[in-house]
Amino acid sequence: MSDTRPLEDQVRLEYRDRVAWITIDRPEVANALSPPCRDRIRDILNGLNTSHRARAAVITAAGDRFFCTGADLRHSYDDDRSTVVPERIVGDVRRRMLDGPHALFDALLGCDVPVIAAVNGTAAGMGAHLALACDLVIAGDRAKFVEVFARRGLVPDALGPWLLPRIIGVRRTMELFLLDEDLPAERAHQFGLVNRVAPHDEVRQAAAEWAERLARGPSRSFALTKWLVNRSLDADRATMAHDEAVAVELNSATADAAEGVAAFQQRRPPQWKGY
Repeated sequence: MSDTRPLEDQVRLEYRDRVAWITIDRPEVANALSPPCRDRIRDILNGLNTSHRARAAVITAAGDRFFCTGADLRHSYDDDRSTVVPERIVGDVRRRMLDGPHALFDALLGCDVPVIAAVNGTAAGMGAHLALACDLVIAGDRAKFVEVFARRGLVPDALGPWLLPRIIGVRRTMELFLLDEDLPAERAHQFGLVNRVAPHDEVRQAAAEWAERLARGPSRSFALTKWLVNRSLDADRATMAHDEAVAVELNSATADAAEGVAAFQQRRPPQWKGY
């Protein structure tokens, strides 16, 4: 049965202390994401780049068992093709992936504000990658990450084959993908997938502390730092040298860069404006 609630109730957006809180709230499907819910997260993240209402973001979920269990496989697509066209055409799946989950991860990795995942329960498939693509990951001590693809006879997707090797290396990525074992939060922390493990009941508070700290920081510097680090995963040294020079040039024109130098010279704490 599909969720008939308004989309804004299934993926909630709330602003607190210059932090955008994005909360997945679909308990009837273990917080799995339908395409409309997935696209709402994408649109929220893209909107943060220009609204300047928030200077940090947290992605979390309602309840205490599930963060996100991936794509809602019960969702059906409403096609307007005629009855003479086959139900499935080569290229349909590719286009839906590019326009769907890959567009979400483009928005997440390209979001100007720092994004924290507050993983309050099981994160599986695309849900695990949604958390791991965030800039910082805080997991509750009851949380676990599950690469479910082998269990279903599927190929890992949702950018996992790109993301995981760059975080934990090829050997551990293959272990997760092929052996298909649940990865508890503590082991995920040992692997380097998680920045911090917090007590189950304190994971959102821990995320709030980090997010509010980031929201008080030099936001343009953070945005350019994210841009450099994400590009470094695929760029050669000469390209990175050029990109680094561009980032430093852009940042040197910000009010916060001037404030940082002034605060250092005057031996006082900086007062960041976010621009």
